[in-house]
Amino acid sequence: QVQLVESGGGLVQPGGSLRLSCAASGRFFGIVGMGWYRQAPGAQRELVAVITAGGGTNYADSVKGRFTISRDNAKNTVYLQMNSLKPEDTAVYYCNVAVIPQSTYWGQGTQVTVSS
Repeated sequence: QVQLVESGGGLVQPGGSLRLSCAASGRFFGIVGMGWYRQAPGAQRELVAVITAGGGTNYADSVKGRFTISRDNAKNTVYLQMNSLKPEDTAVYYCNVAVIPQSTYWGQGTQVTVSS
């Protein structure tokens, strides 16, 4: 019913920037929340950033001041601007979207690698 398409991952040098995008399509009345999660090898999936229906945002302590989550309601798209990237940011990044009628969907994941 709902499909999420992620893009923007890749290889970047430390200190560089990337912008991830996640576009939702399908049949739904609205989006109540969107977020980004990441999972490094051998680690559990962790929350990176979320944006709520009211526009509030929250970030993991490890990315505060470096990452910015935003949305374009007209395009049903959420973005994650990642600046000052560190090797520790290397992971597969997943988009998560909660829609009305109540349901949650995951993107396919996009690899972000920060290395020299």
